[in-house]
Amino acid sequence: QVQLVESGGGLVQAGGSLRLSCAASGSIFSINAMGWYRQAPGKQRELVAKITTGGSTNYADSVKGRFTISGPKNTVFLQMDSLKPEDTAVYYCNVDHTARSGYRRTYWGQGTQVTVSS
Repeated sequence: QVQLVESGGGLVQAGGSLRLSCAASGSIFSINAMGWYRQAPGKQRELVAKITTGGSTNYADSVKGRFTISGPKNTVFLQMDSLKPEDTAVYYCNVDHTARSGYRRTYWGQGTQVTVSS
């Protein structure tokens, strides 16, 4: 079992910055990738950014040039700059993990609220 603990969310004005962090713990054997997803009211959960253990990154078009993901060393960070009201959502950390048995699954954090005011 892998547990994810998120922190860094909050209320910020448009143009401001926030830094989210997610720490993985528990029975960690092999992390393939970690990332961040978000879900706004009335919308589907969407990928924001992810990073593999090899360092490859992927970003949603809407955040390219503004957000930066780093890690993962059992901890992943999301630096969010130039925040916009449309970034308002609950942000969820996700880890793609393979257990010693070879079983591969994903784990989710509880989510942290990010609110950007105009």
